[in-house]
Amino acid sequence: MKKPTILCLAALLAAGGPCAGQTPEPGQPVRRYDLPKNSIYRKGWIDFNKNGKKDIYEDPAARVEDRIEDLLSQMTDEEKTCQLVTLYGFRRVLRDALPTPEWDTKLWKDGIGAIDEHLNGFLQWGKPVCDDPNVWPASRHAWAINEVQRFFVERTRLGIPADMTNEGIRGVEAYRATNFPCQLGLGHTWNRELIRQVGYITGREARLLGYTNVYAPILDVGRDQRWGRYEEVYGESPYLVAELGVEMARGMQTDCQIAATAKHFVAYSNNKGGREGMSRVDPQIAPREVENIHVYPFAEVIGRAGLLGVMCSYNDYDGIPIEGSRYWLTQRLRKEMGFRGYVVSDSGSVEYLHTKHRTAPDMKEAVRQSFEAGLNVRCTFSAPETYVTPLRELLREGAVSRETLDDRVRDVLRVKFTVGLFDRPYQTDLEAADREVDGPEHRKVALQASRESLVLLKNRDGILPLDASQVKRIAVCGPNADERSYALLHYGPLAVEVTSVLDGLKRNLGGRCEILYEKGCELVDANWPQSEILHEELTDSERAGIERAAEAARRSDVAIVVLGGGTRTCGENRSRSSLELPGRQEELLRAVYATGKPVILVMINGRPNSINWADAHVDAILEAWYPGAQGGQAVYEVLFGEYNPGGKLTVTFPKHVGQIPFNFPSKPAANLDGGVKPGPSGDQSRVNGALYEFGYGLSYTTFEYSNLQIEPAVVTPHEPAEVSFDVTNTGKMAGDEVVQLYTRDVVSSVTTYEKNLRGFDRIHLKPGETRRVTMTLRPKDLSLLDRDMHRVVEPGDFDIMVGASSGDIRLKSTLTVVATKAPAKEQNGPRYPWRFKAAGEYLTLPLGEAARVREIGIGWMNGTRCRFEIQLTSGGGQFLTVHRGEVDADLNFVNYTFPLTNASDIRILITGGSGAVESINLTPVKK
Repeated sequence: MKKPTILCLAALLAAGGPCAGQTPEPGQPVRRYDLPKNSIYRKGWIDFNKNGKKDIYEDPAARVEDRIEDLLSQMTDEEKTCQLVTLYGFRRVLRDALPTPEWDTKLWKDGIGAIDEHLNGFLQWGKPVCDDPNVWPASRHAWAINEVQRFFVERTRLGIPADMTNEGIRGVEAYRATNFPCQLGLGHTWNRELIRQVGYITGREARLLGYTNVYAPILDVGRDQRWGRYEEVYGESPYLVAELGVEMARGMQTDCQIAATAKHFVAYSNNKGGREGMSRVDPQIAPREVENIHVYPFAEVIGRAGLLGVMCSYNDYDGIPIEGSRYWLTQRLRKEMGFRGYVVSDSGSVEYLHTKHRTAPDMKEAVRQSFEAGLNVRCTFSAPETYVTPLRELLREGAVSRETLDDRVRDVLRVKFTVGLFDRPYQTDLEAADREVDGPEHRKVALQASRESLVLLKNRDGILPLDASQVKRIAVCGPNADERSYALLHYGPLAVEVTSVLDGLKRNLGGRCEILYEKGCELVDANWPQSEILHEELTDSERAGIERAAEAARRSDVAIVVLGGGTRTCGENRSRSSLELPGRQEELLRAVYATGKPVILVMINGRPNSINWADAHVDAILEAWYPGAQGGQAVYEVLFGEYNPGGKLTVTFPKHVGQIPFNFPSKPAANLDGGVKPGPSGDQSRVNGALYEFGYGLSYTTFEYSNLQIEPAVVTPHEPAEVSFDVTNTGKMAGDEVVQLYTRDVVSSVTTYEKNLRGFDRIHLKPGETRRVTMTLRPKDLSLLDRDMHRVVEPGDFDIMVGASSGDIRLKSTLTVVATKAPAKEQNGPRYPWRFKAAGEYLTLPLGEAARVREIGIGWMNGTRCRFEIQLTSGGGQFLTVHRGEVDADLNFVNYTFPLTNASDIRILITGGSGAVESINLTPVKK
C-alpha cells in the first residue's frame, strides 16, 4: 500500500505560483494549489501570529508540548473558548461554501475548534446529495477546504487552523470515495491486515480531500440484534471489536495523516429493548459487564493504537449521563486509559443534560457539567454560540476555572499539532486527490473486503458453487436483487457507482445464460411494522407480484432470491420489534420454493434475521450484510465458485426475538432454558439455542485441526503462553479458514463467561496444505474482575479450546496458572519418595558440568495419576520440554527417551494430578 505524500513547507514554496484564492471553473479538476503571496509564509515555517518572528508554536522542530504551551500563553479567553466548539459545515449551520467578508465579524473570527462535514455532500436524511460545485471533483473539493483553512490561518489573529472533521465508517463520507462494506460486514472478514488497509485508505482519502479527523472506528459492542445501529458494529465479542478497532485506528493514523475519533464512549450499544429514543439508550447492565464488554475495546485501542479522538455518547449509566460524568471522561478515560487526544460530544448530548436527562435546569448548567466532566469540543447542528456564550459567562462568574479551560484547549491543540495542521495546513497534492480518491488500487481492496465479508450459512448437498456451463436460465427476484441504496448510507461515500446483485450476475454471465428478473415484493408492506403484530392478507397487487416471481422460477433452472433489510428497516433510529423478514418477503420465498426449483437465498441486511423457515427449506443461504459498492460482483463470484467464501459470524442469529438478550459471550447456560420435548405431552415451553452461533460459517472446502500444543503448560499470573496447532485443507478447493481460540476459567471467584474469544486468524490454504498456527495468550487474556473489582489472574486451570466456531471446537487442552513455580524442597539432593499434589510442582536434578542426556528412568509409586513434562535447560533458567506423558495406570519403572541434548539440569514438571516418584535413574553421556 502506497504511503501518503507529505510535502514540507519548503517544497510548497518552491512550487510558486499565485493559484490559491483563484476560483476554478465549476466541476473542473484543479491541478495545483500554490501558497498565496503572503508574507506569513516563510521558508520552512508559517508566521501564524503575523509578528514577523518564529515563535515556538510556529517552529516545526520544537517539541509538541512546548508548542502547545507557547500558543496557549498567547491566547485570549475568546480564542480559547472558540477552540472548544465545532462549526457544522455547508448547508447544516455554515451558510457559505467558501469564506466571505462576513466571516470577519462572526464568532469564528477568533478561530474554531473544528468544522464538521463541510462539503461532504450530505445534507440531511432522505435529501439528495449536495450539488455545490465544490463537492466534486476531489481536487476541487480539496481546493475549497484549503480556501476555508486559509481564512483561519491568514485572517485570525493567531492563525490557528481548524480541525476538518468528517464521518467515515465505510470509507470517508464524501460525494465519492472508496466504498467499503458496512462495519458489520467488515467485522465478518476477521482479517486484521485487511481492516488496517481499509483504515489507511479511509485516512489517506480523507486527507487528500482536506479532512484531518474522521469519526471512526465504532467501538460499540453488539448486544441486541433489534438495535438499528447493529450495522455499525464489528460484532458481539469485545475482544474482536478491540482487535479490529486497533487495526482500523492504526491504519487511519498512519504517519499521522489524520486523527481517528472512536465512538461511542461508553455503554452506548446496551439498549433497553433495542430502543433508542432521543437520548438513545437506557443501559441495563451491571458494572462488571460494562468493564468486560464495553470499556475493554476503548482501553485497548487507546493503549495500543494511540487513538487521538473519542466521541462521548448520549446515554447515562446508572443514572449519571456520560456527557456529564467526570468519572468516565476524566478519571477513566484520561487518568486510567492514558487518553491524550480530545473528547467531542455526540450531537445534542450537551443539550440532553437539560432536555432529556434533566440533570441540568438549563443550557448554561449543562455546559458547566460537560466542561467540568472532561468534554473538549461540543459538536452539534446548532450555532457554536449556543455553547461558547454560556461558557464565557461561566468563566466571568468564576463558576469554571481558567486552569480547566487551559486543560481542555491543550488537548485540542495537541491533536492539531500531531496531525501536522501547523506545519502543512493545506492539502496541496491536488492531482493525487483526483488520482487516488475512489481510484482503482483502492477499489481493489474494497472488492476484497466485500468478498471476505460474505458468510455461507447453508449449502445443502453442495449445491454451491453453481456451474455456469450447466445453468441455462436463472430467475432473480426479491426487493434487494436490484437495490443499491444500502451502499450509499450516511457516514460513508454517497454517490459512487454501485453494483447490485442483479448487475453482478448480468455483467459476468453475459450471453452464457438467460436471466429473468422479477422484484416479487417491496422491502416492506404498506402497513409495516404494524403488520408484524396484526397480520393482513396479501393484496391483489402483492399476490400478482409474487406470482410473477414464482413463474420466473418455474421457467428457470435455479432461483436466486435476494431478501433482507435496508434503509427503511435498519440504521440510526431504525430499531425493530421483530427479527423476522419484513413485509411480504417470506411469502415470496415460500412461493418460489413451492415451484420445486433449487433456491439460493442471498441476504443483504444490517442485522441478523430469524430466517428459520429459510434455514429449514431452501438449498443454500449466503449472508452478505451491506457488502459495499462492489457487493454484487462479490456475490456473483461466490455463487459461481470464482471465490470461496470464508467469512465467519461475529454475531449470533437468534431463532426468535423472544430469546433476546442472546449474544456472545454469555454466562454458563444463559442461552438455554426449559425442557426439550415439544408437543402436548412434552415439557418444552420455548425454543432453545441459536439458529447460527457466533463464529459459524461454511466453505466450499474442508479443514482439519490437529497437534494442539501449549508452551509452557504451566505459567504464573505474569507469564504468557503460546498455543499452537496445525490446520490442513482436506478438500479440493483453496480457501480461507478463520481459526478461533477460546478460553474458559474452570473455577473462579466470580462467574465468568462460558467461552472467551482470545485469538483468531484468517488463513488461506491450498488443497492438501498444512499450516502451523501460533497464538499468544497474554496474562490479561486470562484475567477477571474479582469480587472487589480488581483485575487479577487467579491460579487454577483454564480450558483452551480451538475450533471453527464457538460451537465447533476441534481441539481442547488445559493451561494451568500457579501462584509461583517453587521447586520441591531439596536437602543435599532430592529425597524420595517425592510427593506432589497439584499442577506446577516440579523436581529439578542438576547434571553438574554440561552433559548430554537422552533418557531418564522414573519409578512411579502405585496410585499415581498425573500428567507430566520432562524439561531440559543448558543454563539461563529457561527449560524446554522434550517429552510429555501421562501416568494413568499402576506403573513401576519407566524409561523415557528423547533426542540427545546438551543440558545442565533436567526437570520433571507436573501439569496435572497427584502421586509420587519413588526413584530416578539418570546417566548423563559425558562429553
